[in-house]
Amino acid sequence: MATAAQTLAAVIDEPVTRTTLSILALIAVAFTLHLVTRRIVIPLGKKVALRTRAEWDEVLLEARVLQRAALLVPLLVFELGLRWVPGLPLALTELFTRLLAASMILVAAITGAAFLSALHALYLRLPVAATRPIKSYVQLAKVAVYIVAGIFIVARLAGQSPWYFVSGLGAMMAIILLIFRDTLLSLVASVQLTNNDLVRVGDWIEMPQFNADGDVIDIALNTVTVENWDKTVTVIPTHKFLEHSFKNWRNMFEGGGRRIKRAIHINTSTTRFLTDEEIERFSRFALLKDYMQEKLAELKEYNEKHAKRDGSVIANARRLTNIGTLRAYIVAYLRNHPKIHLGKTFLVRQLAPTPEGLPLEIYVFSKDTKWVNYENIQADIFDHILAMVPEFGLSVYQRPSGRDLTAAMADSV
Repeated sequence: MATAAQTLAAVIDEPVTRTTLSILALIAVAFTLHLVTRRIVIPLGKKVALRTRAEWDEVLLEARVLQRAALLVPLLVFELGLRWVPGLPLALTELFTRLLAASMILVAAITGAAFLSALHALYLRLPVAATRPIKSYVQLAKVAVYIVAGIFIVARLAGQSPWYFVSGLGAMMAIILLIFRDTLLSLVASVQLTNNDLVRVGDWIEMPQFNADGDVIDIALNTVTVENWDKTVTVIPTHKFLEHSFKNWRNMFEGGGRRIKRAIHINTSTTRFLTDEEIERFSRFALLKDYMQEKLAELKEYNEKHAKRDGSVIANARRLTNIGTLRAYIVAYLRNHPKIHLGKTFLVRQLAPTPEGLPLEIYVFSKDTKWVNYENIQADIFDHILAMVPEFGLSVYQRPSGRDLTAAMADSV
């Protein structure tokens, strides 16, 4: 009796044992092929890619396209092997088939996204990439890939046609537009920024609304990242570039000149006419020699015609002034400066007098546009001008400090 029961149990368990062993064997084969692909095939592909002159194969490896595609190998083995597993219930076979199909769709989407990243990396090596960034488009394509993959995965798990779910998206469009509002706005802004060439990676921009002042280091679908001069990072939504104004300094760098616009304030009480001794001394200045000769000849001719009665009276004749001579000296000094761009706006002018004195403004462009070099050039110019002001009998206006008032009170006692 016991022997008959054992024989019956063995007959019942035999299909179960064969099914389990078949599944274990299938797992072993899939795992082995996966290891062979990852440890042998892909490293061999890397060696071949390094020996070729083409760039695309190396970029594919760097983007890990092959590594992600390798996940399809064990999934394909499982899908093909399930047909040969004996005794597997039909319902379980259908469940495994759906899960494997959904997994393969997901792996295909991940691989496709990696392939898009590789294409973007190849595009960045082209000269046109500096002026036409496509990162936002690549990100949008990845979103589309994952959305399509998600629809197919849900459809496969539910055993329905993908069009069954697509037809239901119309009713959900309002919700989708609400959820992806910023993304859609950023897409439109990205197209505008790219097509109109408003912003590039590497541009120096100022956007006070977001305390952004620095170089653009990344342009993505939803955000533009700016590294400020203090090394902080400001992340600005892309669509904000269409809602707010911003300053782009790119044209300044491409034009080869950076503007110097600064004024020194002359104490108006020190302005006067030049004496004969000063005229003689300034005539020996190399930068003023030609100016003094031309100006003296011009004034002599004018005075001979219009100052016939009494030229000794100041109001009856034209004379040289120390402020005008200083301005002429600055013009000559800047025209002979090797780092001043003479092909752009060149102006040394007087502005309207203020309570702080008479502004003498310099409006020129330096040849070097780099920030540090530009500041050094500007500082050297004004170091020289400020040191030369007393040579013309002038003084720079400066508000009196408490120490000045104390000294004045002490002198009055």
